[in-house]
Amino acid sequence: MKDLFGKALYDFYNNSFTPPLLLHNEYGPPEVIPVESYFFEENAYSNIEVFALEQIYGKTLDIGAATGRHALHLQMLGIDVTAMDISKSCGMLMKKIGIKKIIIDSIYNYSDERFDTIFMLMNGIGLAGTIDGLSKLLIHLKSILLPTGQLIVDSTNISYLYEDGEFPKEKYFGELTFRYEYKKILDDFFDWLYIDQEKLMEIAMATGWNCQIIYSDESDAYLARLNLK
Repeated sequence: MKDLFGKALYDFYNNSFTPPLLLHNEYGPPEVIPVESYFFEENAYSNIEVFALEQIYGKTLDIGAATGRHALHLQMLGIDVTAMDISKSCGMLMKKIGIKKIIIDSIYNYSDERFDTIFMLMNGIGLAGTIDGLSKLLIHLKSILLPTGQLIVDSTNISYLYEDGEFPKEKYFGELTFRYEYKKILDDFFDWLYIDQEKLMEIAMATGWNCQIIYSDESDAYLARLNLK
């Protein structure tokens, strides 16, 4: 991977961004990624972000932290938070903005500490890529969560993309493939998962979690809390 997403964020922070950052998808024309939205201040958080951040407690791991804006918010509140991202560019950016604890690695490689709260916002759970990948991810996260801890995740039911009622027969409808384009360079394809509430609850139960939907909105986005059984 060329880390074009991370490089675009880093360039934006350093006033050297060359628009646009594009996200190529399998269902329509490329989307322009609003890079500036990853730098919004607290008063510009979405309702689901505000509610999610209010649920955080204890020693916390932010997976897929990107610019670290959620981690920085929690850090300023005095919460012991670690920001994790696989992007080296994001790691350099988070260091610049003052994040104290940063891990640059894949979550699948990490098993050093255990946490009271693990959270993955802005559909961070999508990094699982597929339904099978989600089972693998949830099993791994059990090993780094304290027995009384919580996993906070959000996602979106994207069944609206299939208004004709014809869902893919060869895969779950929320399993999508994307690739970034920045400065006319194309990154590698990657899988990303959008999972509906019922399917998340089913997989959570099968992998040893209790799952509760604690917030939802009119755009089919929702927030879930998972606790160990």
